[in-house]
Parts: sequence; structure tokens; C-alpha cells
Amino acid sequence: MSDIIQLLPDSVANQIAAGEVIQRPASVIKELVENAVDAGARNIHLTVTDAGRTNIQVIDDGKGMSETDARLAFERHSTSKIRKADDLFALRTMGFRGEALASIAAVAQVELKSRQATDEIGTLIRISGSRYEKQEPCSCAVGSLFSVSNIFYNVPARRKFLKSNSTELNNILTAFERIALVNPQITFTLHSNGTEVFNLRAANLRQRILDVFGKRFNQELLPVNVETTMCKVSGFVGKPESARKKGVHQFFFVNGRYMKHPYFNKAVMAAYDRLVPQGEQVPYFLYFDVDPKDIDVNIHPTKTEIKFENEQAIWQILSASVKESIGMFNDVPTIDFDTEDKPDIPVYNPEMSTAAAPKISLNPGYNPFKSSSSTGAVPMGSGFSVPKSKPQVDEKWEQLYEGLKNQDDVQGMEQTMVFSDDSSRDNTPDSIIAEKSPAHYQYKGKYIMTAVKSGLMIIDQHRAHVRVLFEQYLRQLADRTFHSQKVLFPEVVQFPMSEKVIFEKILPEMESMGFELEDLGGGSYAVNSVPGGLEGLNPLKLVQDMVSSAVEKGVSAIDEINQTLALSLARQAAIPQGQILSNEEMEGLVNDLFACQNVNYTPDGKSVLCILRQQEIEHLLG
Repeated sequence: MSDIIQLLPDSVANQIAAGEVIQRPASVIKELVENAVDAGARNIHLTVTDAGRTNIQVIDDGKGMSETDARLAFERHSTSKIRKADDLFALRTMGFRGEALASIAAVAQVELKSRQATDEIGTLIRISGSRYEKQEPCSCAVGSLFSVSNIFYNVPARRKFLKSNSTELNNILTAFERIALVNPQITFTLHSNGTEVFNLRAANLRQRILDVFGKRFNQELLPVNVETTMCKVSGFVGKPESARKKGVHQFFFVNGRYMKHPYFNKAVMAAYDRLVPQGEQVPYFLYFDVDPKDIDVNIHPTKTEIKFENEQAIWQILSASVKESIGMFNDVPTIDFDTEDKPDIPVYNPEMSTAAAPKISLNPGYNPFKSSSSTGAVPMGSGFSVPKSKPQVDEKWEQLYEGLKNQDDVQGMEQTMVFSDDSSRDNTPDSIIAEKSPAHYQYKGKYIMTAVKSGLMIIDQHRAHVRVLFEQYLRQLADRTFHSQKVLFPEVVQFPMSEKVIFEKILPEMESMGFELEDLGGGSYAVNSVPGGLEGLNPLKLVQDMVSSAVEKGVSAIDEINQTLALSLARQAAIPQGQILSNEEMEGLVNDLFACQNVNYTPDGKSVLCILRQQEIEHLLG
């Protein structure tokens, strides 16, 4: 039998490596810009065309490369940062594996111009699909200029899986923001299709955050700064009132590297326990300085997942430092009493008191269903009324009343059942009928319960209303039947550039829904009008949440945009859990629900109702 094991050609091996390191244009930008940072650049200029599909250009004024280094930089596992295995545990730079440039060159057409300050001329190299096409001297500035064109031109299966330009540009901006936030000492610019998106001058960290995400953050940030023998934690966290459910900017960095760490996120949120509503998050920008030997950054190709040797101890340090910041800057609400001109109220002395406590007499045998000779009706709760002129109610109804009056959760039932005015009916519990509609029972202000043929149906009122409103808003979007309503005091919403790209795409659909947003420049918009029927909702929060939902979904087609906007609007406008409903309101909601195309699930797949079957009830009762 012949041998079947063979070595892969370098071009194929590079394409396989590229599949791990280079997933989209944003991956190219991350690697090239991090290399520029490692090269000591003070100014980095980034230009993209067609969201990086056509061209990506990164220009830096770093130390540049010699002719030999420029050639070796595109070979796999070529690196200037590692000489021995122990160096892996003393890293303070970004790239170190020597895979990035080789991977980029394997799936794109690359041109590099680079010159060192000690050289009079630079070097030009052109590579396409891992093949060297040209290397010659050239005239260029000190530093490096990388031009990457036609990404995945030789891997069409990968290219077709790229998202829309707006989504890919959003990914580029996200990667760019992460690098800019950890390097405030560097000046960055970013242009997209000839338009300037960012122009970030070198500044301190707080100013860099404001330059990236807007000046509104200036009043929302609390500084964090604690130093221990194990690690140093610095940066900023948001005030409790900055908490939001969606679109919250949360960043962890360790030794200058962005990382994802759900465990540390819990440490931050633990400090806000009982200060923010459940399910909401606060923004934070937190930087860890840790001994490199105590972390492992080499556990993921993109190096965004990092393992700490002392995670539990750092968790405690992080949570304590955030709590300290919240308390130190007096952000926990306090009550200050003005004691000036206060009345002189004497201290209570029980020995000198002569007032007697009032006495209350009760009639434990009182029952409103006992017959009475007087006319009129005796009220029972709010909504029940029993005519006194009726014959005596039988003993079973008296027992039912005795049981009901001791219950806490009878909202709605007391509004739904009355005695029939038809005197031909027997005066028994069977004579209780509904007011022109089935009787509904609301349990704990959350669920609507009603009897059906097969048993007891339980409906989640909030989810049911979300389903009803979602389909209503979709119809209105299709028919363009929304009506605008001016807000009394317009508020200003500000989007970072990574959200502004998506916002501009969905803006026409939002305007067709009835929103009127005035462009104030710099990513700021005045919310002048909202769709009619949304009284009581915060227009600013409504717009922010709708854009955040669109960013999370990465919308591309009009239908997807409409569904995202309709769902976001429905969630905001739906009746909340805990709202007490009248029988008419419950009846209307149930009827509207069963007129929907899908009554069982919300648009995001959550159950709306369930049925407790008669057999199950009988089994539970034995």
C-alpha cells in the first residue's frame, strides 16, 4: 500500500491558518494596526474602501523595516518578539506568533512600502496569494504603508460569506475602537470611501473615551484606580443612572490588550447590586496591569480570551475597587434634611401620655350574602354587587365567598362576575354568568387565566401584547400608516461611529414609522417626533434601544430591518408585568392575540401561553 500522509503546500497551509486569524476585513485591520502600535508609531492613518472588500490601507510612522525584515515578515512563524519558549510568558506586545502577515498575504493582494530612519530608501514588496510578485527599492517615508486589496479573491467560498458593507464596516469600527481606547497616546484617523469617520488626537484616557463615544459620557463616568501587589486596576465605570438594557459599552483590557471576560463582568455588576434595575448593564472601561507570567494570552487565535492565574482574587479586587469608586464619589443617593426653621416637636413620653388608644368593635359573623330587608346592593370588593332583593343565597355560595375574601390574588375576578338580572334563574352558584364575554382572572398582575374546553389556559400578558403590537407595527410599516407625534421637549441622542453606520441605514425606515430625527452633526440627533400612541415612553431611550437591537442583529435587508424595528418598538410599548387589567382590557388583549398569525410564540421565540389540561388538574387534586 502506498503512503497517504503528505505535507501540505505552503500556500494551502497559509490559507488554513488564515481561516483562523483572518475572518473578515476587520481582522486584517486589527492585525495591521496592532503591528503599527508595536512598531512605536505615534500617528496611524487607516483608509478603507467598500468596507475593506476592495482595499484596506494602513500608514504608520513607526520604526519601519529593513529590506530583509520586510521579506521575512510574510513568512509563517516569523517574529521579532520571541526567541525562546519562556518569552511567551513575558509578552507586552500585541502580535507575536508570526501568522498575521502570512495569513493576510495568503488570501489577498498585498503591497508593502517600508523604510527605517537609518536608511535613505525603502523597500517595496508585492504578494498575491502567498506568491511574491515584486521586491525592489522605493522612495517612501519612515515607517510602513500596507495596502491590502481584494480580500478572499482566491477563496470565493469565504468571500461570499461576508456580510453587507454596513455590517462589515461596523465590525471594522468596533475593532478600531478597541485599539484606539487602549492607546490614547497615539493619533488615529479613519476614512471610509473618502469620508473622514474618526480623527482622534493624542489625549488622556477620559478624553479618548469622549472622542470615541461622545461628550454625553462626560457626566456618566466615575474613575477607578486601585493598585495591589497582584494587579493594578484603573479606568472608568458608569454611574448607576447610565444603566441600559441594550447597547452598553463595556471594555476590559489587560496589559494593553482587549479581552472578553464574563466572570469579571459579574464582578463589576456585583458592585451595582440593588443600584440598577435587574437585567440592565452599566458601561465601563477598565484596564488591568498584571505581571505577564500570571496570564496566558495564547489560548485563542484572536487572543481575546485570556486566562488568569489568580482569577478569584482579582475578581474580589475588581468588585471592591468599583464599589469604592461608587461610594467615594457619593454616587449612592442620600437624603439631606434642611433643619433650618424646623418646628419644635417634643419627645414622646409614654408615662406622661393621657390619650387612650381607640377601640374597634368587629362583627365576626358578618356576611353580605345573608338576606336583608333593605333595598339596594351590598358591595363585595370592587365590581361585585349582589342585589338585596334576591332570595337567600344558598350555603355553597357563602362558602365560596368565605374562601375568596381570604385570597390576595383576585384582581380581575371581582370585576368579571355578576348575578344575572333574570329572576327566572335559580339563585345558585350556577347562576353566576360573565358580562357578555368569558370571565378572565389575572394572577399576580402577570398572567391572564381563562377556562377553555380542554382545561385552564394561562397567558403571559406582556408577551401576548408584544406579539400583538409586533404584527400591528409590521402592517403599519408595510402600509406606511404610522402617524408622527411631536415631543414637547426634544432630546438629543448621540451615537458612536460604530452605531452611526447602522443607524443611518435604518433611518429611512424609522422615519416611515413616525420618527423625526434632526442631524446636529458629530453623530448627534435631536428626537423631534415619535410614532403616535407611545405616550409615556422615553423617546431618547426608545431610539437608543432600537438602534442597539439593529446593531446586535447586523441588519441587511429591508424586511429584517422592519422586523427588528417592529420588535424593538413592541417591547417598549407593550404593557409591563405587574400592570392590573380590567376584564374588558383582558378580553381585548386575548381577542387581539388570537387574531395574530402566531399566537404561541413571541417574535423572538418565547412562549406566550400554555394550557393546564383538565386531566392534569384532576391528577394534581388527587
